[in-house]
Amino acid sequence: MADYYEVLGVERTASEEEIKKAYRKMSRKYHPDIAGPEFEDKFKEVNNAYEVLRDPDKRRMYDSGVDPNDPNASASGFGQAGFGDMGDVFSTFFGGAFGGGAQGPTPRTQPGRDALASMSIDLKTAVFGGTEQVRITTFGLCPDCSGTGSADGSKPTTCPDCHGSGFRQKVVRTMLGQMMTSAPCERCEGHGDIISKPCPSCMGHGRVRVTRNVGVKVPAGIRDESRIRLANQGEVGEGGGAAGDLYVDIRIKANKEFTRDGDDLHCWVRVPMSWAVLGHDLEIETFDGPQTVSVPAGCQPEDTVTLKGLGVARMREQGERGDLVAHIAVEIPTKLSDEERDLIERFASSHDNGATHVAQSSRPAAGGASGKKGFFSKLKDALS
Repeated sequence: MADYYEVLGVERTASEEEIKKAYRKMSRKYHPDIAGPEFEDKFKEVNNAYEVLRDPDKRRMYDSGVDPNDPNASASGFGQAGFGDMGDVFSTFFGGAFGGGAQGPTPRTQPGRDALASMSIDLKTAVFGGTEQVRITTFGLCPDCSGTGSADGSKPTTCPDCHGSGFRQKVVRTMLGQMMTSAPCERCEGHGDIISKPCPSCMGHGRVRVTRNVGVKVPAGIRDESRIRLANQGEVGEGGGAAGDLYVDIRIKANKEFTRDGDDLHCWVRVPMSWAVLGHDLEIETFDGPQTVSVPAGCQPEDTVTLKGLGVARMREQGERGDLVAHIAVEIPTKLSDEERDLIERFASSHDNGATHVAQSSRPAAGGASGKKGFFSKLKDALS
């Protein structure tokens, strides 16, 4: 029995979220459209593991020693004991006398696999949502035969060799004597019928490799590294079978003006020293258009001004948004005229009396006399 925990690279005690995160990582790593067609079997193995471990009932069954993906498995665990395998052996040698034999021809129409793509969006799209286009290359319905696989639109005819069974029986010699065995018919490849005139575009498979754009509806408030599922937008199956799903991994590009923290947006506003002292209103550009930031009188460096409801949409709270937090950076001039310097010194002498520089190691304890230097004392030091 395959070790599905090892396939996904998680511990047996892994939570549902850890299993989901591991699956996303492994599916990106081994998807044939990304890693190459040689990883198709590995990708199927990853999907099989996830289908079992994501389902609580199937996971309990698996942990008890029974693989839910094994058609011969049963709740009693006999499938794991090897009886199912013995049935296959008897079926092979005795042509259906044991285990039910061949299960009939393989249908030409098969469901398609899921596809995986990635897409980068800007921060504004993450805030408000929107529709973006992602370009994918996968199997699509053959436009020339519409998925039938036939060049002239005719239906497949019954295979004359296997008479529609999809299998042929033959006698083989073994150490136990002559035995009957069955194998897929070589002429029809196990389908039981033959396409007389295959479509030259798809060679009778009903699908071709295509590149197309798919519209992706991005919900407002989406987070980085989220995954969106688009039903029936994956690859079309053999014989024009139903398409699988398309999974799109979302990456949010960095923004020069704003950073995101949860549902809040943060920006930095540089203001002159006089605005910080006297207070001032200034206008900034936001995702909602121009907005006014009111810098309060006596504003200190690293103070913040919060604009309510101008942040990122909250996905679980309809109509609610986070905040926009403006961080104030006070610009201290590096050069002053003699007159300006005289004014600063006179102002400082009446407002910063008693302010002295205190070493970090001897800073007074909380509640004692303040050792912080006044704003203009800092300014004088900067200009000295």
